[in-house]
Amino acid sequence: MKRIFFILSAVLFFGSCSEYQKVLKDDELAPKYKMAEELYNAKKYKKALRLFEQIVPQYRGKPQAERIMYYYADTYYQLEDYYLSGYQFERFTKSYPNSEKREEAFYKGAKSYYFLSPRFSLDQADTDKAIEKLQEYINEYPDSEKLQEANKLVAELREKREKKAFEIGKQYHHREDYKVAIESFDNFLVDYPGSTYREKALYYRFESQYLLAIGSYANLVEERLKLAKDYYGDYNRFYKNGEMTAQASELYQDISKRLEQYN
Repeated sequence: MKRIFFILSAVLFFGSCSEYQKVLKDDELAPKYKMAEELYNAKKYKKALRLFEQIVPQYRGKPQAERIMYYYADTYYQLEDYYLSGYQFERFTKSYPNSEKREEAFYKGAKSYYFLSPRFSLDQADTDKAIEKLQEYINEYPDSEKLQEANKLVAELREKREKKAFEIGKQYHHREDYKVAIESFDNFLVDYPGSTYREKALYYRFESQYLLAIGSYANLVEERLKLAKDYYGDYNRFYKNGEMTAQASELYQDISKRLEQYN
């Protein structure tokens, strides 16, 4: 019985393969469309994609085009080819603004860019694109059942963007390029006023200014120490009992002692 079952399974398998190859090579569109949809519904996306690639250009402008274009974009999405799914879903939403599938396509298109967002240490162009697309979705569908998830994704991407900007300033600080570090932290504090990295940004800006001052030519030290003192004031105003309060206080005491000699 096991042998008979194996033989029947093999016959069915090779029969289905030969039928697929036959349709793939056939010039008729209808069999390709039918099999592509069957394969898509059976979650055999790789095989379905080969057929969709053949028929999409042929059905452009026809009544079936909307349905096929959605399947085509979603096939890329299911195969995790997010560059192409993002592009194809964007085409779909523009081509079929009244489609009942538009909201779903809009969200999957935006989420495609979310999946493309790299780790924070790499270039964040795709992260910016993902934030833009998800925010467009939120604005267009404020009552969507996907709203909570979309907001969560945007928050995650923005946190990654913030971390990238913060780490850039910190890298300059560790390289002892203090002027550029201070400028980076200034920009960060303007761009991300509510960031979770705000305390550290204020502290490292202060420390960068302190280290810049004590390593400067004698005629520049006093002026730069006074600016460091101002930066300490900015930090201490918001973080009297912060994570880095002890280190900041030590540096501030040293600044005060150094400034005494100028009085």
